[in-house]
Amino acid sequence: MLPDKHPLAPWLRLTLTPGLGPAAQRQLLAAFGLPECIYAAGFSAIAAVVGAPLAGKLLDHDAAAAVDLALEWLTQPGNAILTLGDAAYPASLLEIPDPPVVLYVKGDVTLLSQPSIAVVGARSATPQGEANAEAFATELSAAGLTIVSGLALGIDGAAHRGGLSGPGRTVAVIGTGADRIYPARNAELARRIAERGAIISEFALGIGPLAHNFPRRNRLIAGLASGVLVVEAAVKSGSLITARLATECGREVFAIPGSIHSPLARGCHRLIRDGAKLVESAADILEELRLSPPEAASAGDLAPVEGSPEEVRVLEAAGYDPVDVDTLVHRTSLTPEALYAILLTLELDGRVSRLPGGRIQRL
Repeated sequence: MLPDKHPLAPWLRLTLTPGLGPAAQRQLLAAFGLPECIYAAGFSAIAAVVGAPLAGKLLDHDAAAAVDLALEWLTQPGNAILTLGDAAYPASLLEIPDPPVVLYVKGDVTLLSQPSIAVVGARSATPQGEANAEAFATELSAAGLTIVSGLALGIDGAAHRGGLSGPGRTVAVIGTGADRIYPARNAELARRIAERGAIISEFALGIGPLAHNFPRRNRLIAGLASGVLVVEAAVKSGSLITARLATECGREVFAIPGSIHSPLARGCHRLIRDGAKLVESAADILEELRLSPPEAASAGDLAPVEGSPEEVRVLEAAGYDPVDVDTLVHRTSLTPEALYAILLTLELDGRVSRLPGGRIQRL
């Protein structure tokens, strides 16, 4: 038995017992109340709830080292551990069918109970998709919504950056232990989120990026937020799983439409066909959630095209879908040499991006 050295020790022991999954943990808590009552009940009473094999694991496994590691992590500034019995545990997660028994948090715990919206999408997003995600998140954060996402590359990272730019800030739900950051390329972003937002995980410290943990992470993204915005997604995408889970939890689902030629728009189009709300601006989302937009211009408003007459001509010919150079030559009647020179200037100015296959994307 573990010494009763910390009020969280019984909770940690319960959740850090190998083979005792979250469903069994909740069964035991429902039957006995607090974790210390579970251990006091004895083998026969525990076995009557979860069976003899799990009862044996629960009582025989020595979780002292893992519990001590978690309690040591808890002493570091900005770290917190919330349990189902904690008043600070986010009420929104109590509405999902399988709330985590324990949450590890780095950062501002109060953000977990603030009005929020999830912004998710493809890891291999287009430049325009990332720009859309950041712009929407910026405006939604300015309206006071906390931006929830999964710290992945692509849309998730852009959403977090937008959330950090406003008062709503951002929450990253990760599929690893709270002491592990995946992917490593987002380490600096994660540091900023821990300082000005929050990073949360239901997984034990030290757990790496196991594939089967990410769908579980997605249910927390959906559960925390009032709604989910899908920016770009293929038909077979984790973002669509998040959207489905949001629908099952009674949350709103929003999707940004895209080009009929883009594989990353097809997931959004499927969601819209299935009842998701088509949105063209952050104001559309705020209106649906009955929130007031900030005074800044909407992310969907089109600014006048600026630049030399030739640059404006090329940008207008490019439109907002990826386009190849031959098509631009035909649309603009420019020579390839002249077009390449203009495109180089636009690329250096950050107004267009080159995509795989030699195509051009207006930003």
